[in-house]
Amino acid sequence: MRNITFILLFSLFSLSCTKREELLSEKEVFAVINRFDEGWRNKNAELVDSVLSEKYLYFTQSGHIFTRSNIVSTAGSDIYELQTMERENLTMQIEGDSAVVNTIWKGKGYYHGEQFNDKQRCSITIVKHDGQVKILAEHCTPIK
Repeated sequence: MRNITFILLFSLFSLSCTKREELLSEKEVFAVINRFDEGWRNKNAELVDSVLSEKYLYFTQSGHIFTRSNIVSTAGSDIYELQTMERENLTMQIEGDSAVVNTIWKGKGYYHGEQFNDKQRCSITIVKHDGQVKILAEHCTPIK
């Protein structure tokens, strides 16, 4: 009888110590995107850096890939000057610890001295791991 009780208690203890799935909330998704945008708006490379996954990738309109370090250095550099920006039509699909966000991003400014006036549909992949919510990937396509 003691063996059965010990096995039962051990099993219950083991189940309670098992790491539970970290569910991502809409509030967390909005918060990480808002911090990301704030970093760009204020040329705060450290803030942009803080919300990106170590494995972050940006897929450019021309089919190239910008790494995390490319994005962070651009966010704080003089080669990129953002005059206005806004997001609209933000919707999301959340499953467990991941989300795909659909949004329209509008921005005006200068990049390498060339003026831009963009309206893009963006897909942003967000993940929650070890309690931290980060942007894993982003891809934006121009809306003509």
